[in-house]
Amino acid sequence: MTERYEAIVIGGGAAGLSAALVLGRARRSTLVVDGGEPRNAPAAHMQGYLTRDGMPPAEFLAEGRREIERYGVDLVRDRAVDVVPDGTGEFDVTLAEGRTVHARRLVVATGLADELPSVPGVAERFGRDVLHCPYCHGWEVRDEAFGVLATTPMSVHQALMVSQWSKDVTLFLHTVAENELTDDDLRRLAAAGVAVLPGEVAGLVVDDDRLTGVRLGDGTVHDRSVLFVAPRAVPRTGLLERLGAELRETPFGSYPVVDETGRTTVPGVWAAGNAMGFSEQVVNAASGGYRAGAMINADLLFADLDAAVRV
Repeated sequence: MTERYEAIVIGGGAAGLSAALVLGRARRSTLVVDGGEPRNAPAAHMQGYLTRDGMPPAEFLAEGRREIERYGVDLVRDRAVDVVPDGTGEFDVTLAEGRTVHARRLVVATGLADELPSVPGVAERFGRDVLHCPYCHGWEVRDEAFGVLATTPMSVHQALMVSQWSKDVTLFLHTVAENELTDDDLRRLAAAGVAVLPGEVAGLVVDDDRLTGVRLGDGTVHDRSVLFVAPRAVPRTGLLERLGAELRETPFGSYPVVDETGRTTVPGVWAAGNAMGFSEQVVNAASGGYRAGAMINADLLFADLDAAVRV
């Protein structure tokens, strides 16, 4: 017999666990399907979350799982591979291990994947001294020698941003041609004191498990202890697409059209966290999950009351 839940949360990161916590406290039967692929897994610590600043991401998620368990929320380590509307406004969710579960309402909190530039050494050091977000890691590497790996003209923005944390910043143009930078770009880079170096980056120099330099294709090495990169965001929106959710194009990929609570254009389906947008940091994701959980509880409550009135 198919197990039935009032809400199923697909994704066990900050957004999904937060939604599940609210739903569990509202006495809603809830299942979290956790694929175990958090975006911030490479990071040793997470920053900028009030009272949790510096907490390891794995520890944060473990505490979240303990909290939802106290309210009777079920959690399964599995992946949702398909979601099918049942024709009554509810949903059947198929898991990778073959199990099918039923939900009256859904939260899709499947996040996104970071596709890193294909420069030797970048993937191995990502989350350590190869970074992407100054708000996440800037304080910890403040005043060090920064490099910024340009992959699009938008990398100029990243170089300007990180100059808030160090006055020793070099923008390696890599695959971006010099003529792709505008006059405004050049003026701002000069004002920020950012050096600009043309030429493709061939790899990183690492000594004693620490980044010490960036090597260009011509063999020259430039001393740097931190390299900022801009991964290509790959939103995990496959389930939303199967359901027919309307998506919007952004410079960082396609994301669902949602209202202020995360409600998608598919009735009964909410999105939260990086499944909803590129810049949802952990604290924002948790907030989004909270809003989605509260709105789902209200939606279920009034649906049941209206059904009772019609009887």
